[in-house]
Amino acid sequence: MTGESADKSSEERNTDPSAEEATDASPYVGTGLLDEAMGPSSAMAHLYRGEIHRMKLWRERLDKTTNWAVVVIAAIVTWAFSSPDNPHYIILIGVATLVVFLLIEARRYRGYDIWRTRVRTIQENVWAYGLDPDGGLADEAWRQHLGEDYRTPTVKITAEEAVAHRLRRVYLPLFVVLLAAWLVRITVFSPRDWIGAAAVGMVPGAVVVGVVAACYVVGAVVALRPRTWHAEAELRTEDLRKRR
Repeated sequence: MTGESADKSSEERNTDPSAEEATDASPYVGTGLLDEAMGPSSAMAHLYRGEIHRMKLWRERLDKTTNWAVVVIAAIVTWAFSSPDNPHYIILIGVATLVVFLLIEARRYRGYDIWRTRVRTIQENVWAYGLDPDGGLADEAWRQHLGEDYRTPTVKITAEEAVAHRLRRVYLPLFVVLLAAWLVRITVFSPRDWIGAAAVGMVPGAVVVGVVAACYVVGAVVALRPRTWHAEAELRTEDLRKRR
């Protein structure tokens, strides 16, 4: 009797359709997701909430870096114009400080992009498909790609692309503000010619102007050159629709 029960259990396992489904999971997990009779699976919902939380934390880290950068350059510009005796090169020190903040924020942006990529993968292939199955899947191999990312988390974008993103979003206008403040400081607020007023110690003004110009050209090229963007779902264009 025991042998017959064991054989019967073995046959049931071999013919169990759920076992076959488990080995070949459909990517169309969002089918009927928002129907009354079916809600999102608890595991998927918790996974999505966890990734949203991670993304939110890294987004806050980016914002904190930006806030500190704005506060520091505001203080530097205010002090530079508070007295005509204050040296103009304090603004150039502000530019160097802003570069440091930019590099820190670019590094954090690469980490933020990891979690945002996961969130967008779930949104595009689970929630969007559940809302509109006729739209299809953004990536039919999304399960495999997401699984590989969980097994081996890696950054998705280069450091240069991260720098370009942050320049376009925040830092390029801040650098322009510092440049304008420096030019005003060495022209309007100096009795000497502006090339001579740009000198820093023993360094001639022409050399200082040349270095500053070269740095700004490099920054503009990094930020504005044509490229293939790899950041997932970065908002780079507008889709404006007329409302009637």
